[in-house]
Amino acid sequence: MKVKIFGPFSTPKRMNRAYLLTGGNLGKRWDNLLTAFKHIGDRCGKIVSQSVIYETAAWGKQDQQAFLNQVLIVETSLSPETLMQTLLDIEQTMGRVREEKFGPRIIDIDILFIDDMILDAPILQLPHPAIAERRFVLVPLQELAPNFIHPVYQQTISDLLAACPDRLDVKKFSPPTQI
Repeated sequence: MKVKIFGPFSTPKRMNRAYLLTGGNLGKRWDNLLTAFKHIGDRCGKIVSQSVIYETAAWGKQDQQAFLNQVLIVETSLSPETLMQTLLDIEQTMGRVREEKFGPRIIDIDILFIDDMILDAPILQLPHPAIAERRFVLVPLQELAPNFIHPVYQQTISDLLAACPDRLDVKKFSPPTQI
């Protein structure tokens, strides 16, 4: 038996599971999250899961409007650095201006985890270094992945949330209704 092999062949790219946090507190917050969602799906990969949207008290600089936040899980073939650069490009496209640390913003997109990767690169640190300190991250993350084990702390998201020192308000957001 003869077998003919036709080419060229390429091996499929490995798909990574990226856990992203989207948020913002300027403008039409709800619409901004929807726009970010669309850009991420179009440019980064398939969104396989999403938390509900939470309204959260501002963290770090509390004298500003509350944020809306959501966690997305995305299957992506992009490298961590390329994914981060793409997310920064999406922020810029949406009008993000970086003026003040922890200040108000139209959109913010953070990579929390990519699988169980540990990475310290100039553009990105994985896992995100402040996950364990922020309820606005842990609450929606627990909704999607309560038993995910943080690769550095070796604790589940549920355990990190239970031990989180942050006590700022995080509540489910009711979307605006159309009349």
